[in-house]
Amino acid sequence: MILKASIILIVVFATLLAVGIPIAISVATASILTVLLVLPIDIAVFTSAQKLVTSIDSFSLVAVPFFMLSGVIMNHGGIAEKLINLAKLFGGRIPGSLAHTNIIGNSLFGSISSSAIAASTAIGGVMVPSQIKQGYDRKFAAAVNIASAPTGMLIPPSTAFIIYSLISGGTSISALFMSGLVIGLLWAIAIMVVSYFIAKQRNYPTVTKDNSIKPLKIIIDAIPSLLLVIIIIGGILSGIFTAIESSAIAVVYSLFLALVYYKTLKIKDLPKVFIQTIELTGVIMFLIATSALMTFTMALTGMPAALSNLVLSISDNPIIILLVINIILLLVGTVMDIGPAILIFTPIFLPIATEIGMDPIHFGAFFILNLSIGTITPPVGTGLFVGASIANVKIEQVIRPLLPFYFAIIVVLVLVTYVPSISLFLPNLLDL
Repeated sequence: MILKASIILIVVFATLLAVGIPIAISVATASILTVLLVLPIDIAVFTSAQKLVTSIDSFSLVAVPFFMLSGVIMNHGGIAEKLINLAKLFGGRIPGSLAHTNIIGNSLFGSISSSAIAASTAIGGVMVPSQIKQGYDRKFAAAVNIASAPTGMLIPPSTAFIIYSLISGGTSISALFMSGLVIGLLWAIAIMVVSYFIAKQRNYPTVTKDNSIKPLKIIIDAIPSLLLVIIIIGGILSGIFTAIESSAIAVVYSLFLALVYYKTLKIKDLPKVFIQTIELTGVIMFLIATSALMTFTMALTGMPAALSNLVLSISDNPIIILLVINIILLLVGTVMDIGPAILIFTPIFLPIATEIGMDPIHFGAFFILNLSIGTITPPVGTGLFVGASIANVKIEQVIRPLLPFYFAIIVVLVLVTYVPSISLFLPNLLDL
């Protein structure tokens, strides 16, 4: 019966995804059908409802809607142009300067908005046409924007790390944030190195110096926006407030910037901002609830233990085990969004990682990095589709230009996987 239930869970879930049913509905349907098969109907109904409710009854999740609201306010606050000008200032004289501006801009805006899609749209929507206008290949410009968009999912504040902290049993959010900061910057630097050599080979132009532009004014205009990240990280590290409390601070500060300092948002715009935040939060909370139900269902069928035994049976060498986990997660990332993937696969792979002596912070860093890569890989990578549409190119046209960027990102992944000090250095240094 248990084997039959496991097969039903996998087949129903895969079938619903294949026909285009939203992932949360697919997860819930497959899980409920499986629970009904294994447990008596009254117990199955009660247990399913209980798992759905208790999974989102967590204080840690308070940070999610607040960071979402802060990101939406920033998205509507017109800060993209200020960050682009700042990025040009730092990358303007490097070969392929517009590409580097795109990368730096995505990293800055992504960290503030906590969204790869928002960064790809806001920054890429300006920089991709600018690159094309200056003679850059359209497919190269699209590849740069796509490859750099997920960096903001790693650089704090990151909702992905908040969700992982909850599912992993309370791993320090502050330590995860610091680990993500290092990895996100490594990713951005790797993409910039690739862009530099391609731009130099193709003789792409630098930004023409404009004497009318005052660097000090650009920096002053951008600093208030960048201070959001500094305030959050500084406040957490100094102990002034917790990672959860920092989400509320982020909202207050974002409102101040948009309404008072930049004056790019009006009071009448706030209902639209709140509605968008509620919609985004509702989707995430529903995903968390249904994914928790699937996690319970998999435990009921013994799937995590079976998969753990399978992975550990392949080899007792930690290098091989981590390689297998990497391959599985990369494949998962190509077909599943990062949120549900964290919720479903953390309970499966974290016990394996801890069994071979891996620190939960190190595991969280390489786990989120793997899934972030999945957002820009076919067939379901949302970042890939959005980035291609912004540049007005087909998916198949941008895959080849993305290959050198994929290679650079995989190099970062290998380093993060097998050199724990990369992800643990800053948390250990700050005694988090």
